[in-house]
Amino acid sequence: MAVHDFRSQRLFVDTYLNEGTVIEASREQANYLLNVLRAATGSHILLFNGRDGEWQARIEAKGRKKCDLIVERQIRPQPARPELVYCFAPLKQARLDYMVQKAVEMGAGVLQPVITEFTQIRQVKDHRIRTNAIEAAEQCGILSLPVINEPVRLNDIEGMLGDDMHLVFCDEDASGENGIEKLKNIQPSRLALLIGPEGGFSKQEREFLRDLDRVIVLGLGPRIMRADTAAIAALAVIQASIGDWYK
Repeated sequence: MAVHDFRSQRLFVDTYLNEGTVIEASREQANYLLNVLRAATGSHILLFNGRDGEWQARIEAKGRKKCDLIVERQIRPQPARPELVYCFAPLKQARLDYMVQKAVEMGAGVLQPVITEFTQIRQVKDHRIRTNAIEAAEQCGILSLPVINEPVRLNDIEGMLGDDMHLVFCDEDASGENGIEKLKNIQPSRLALLIGPEGGFSKQEREFLRDLDRVIVLGLGPRIMRADTAAIAALAVIQASIGDWYK
């Protein structure tokens, strides 16, 4: 049985949701509902805000450019935010957009930019990351939006992780190491995944990461993957090995 309604349209609204709440749709939302979807008064849509679960709302058109959303009933309660932390070196914009969307779809609860030696893009646009996270959530029935942290330098990553978190480090030079088996042998716990930049990690960075406590080195086979592809592959491995794919 599906965990959510795949057919109904969903919108993120940054406002309190409760029975009877009346929300004035933004200009972009009203245009999407009235002119793209051609929704009429009395049509229904699903709303979420990342805090109050998912709610059914009735559309009340006010001309061709405005509409209200009348919140009627809760469809799903708010789940806990996933604890998986996705640490990534920022990429060029189109690839970063794609990578953020897929990380959210794959269950990342925290998005943590990490600046490495070979990171090419060092300015991160939080608004754009949030926009892409919301888009992924709207399309995939996700109710908990990820936390988006400020960038940190790689040398500071240990202090960010905390004492009870394992770090899965995807090392392009990890031939012969079976990180998947190590994943299977640890108890489910808070996990962080680290993917490097397009140029990979430097020798010094790999040595630094391997010396940290609670680090699991994960190789992704003989293939050379782009950073956004490696992220999807590694997230799939984690969810299948110790994540929530079988719950």
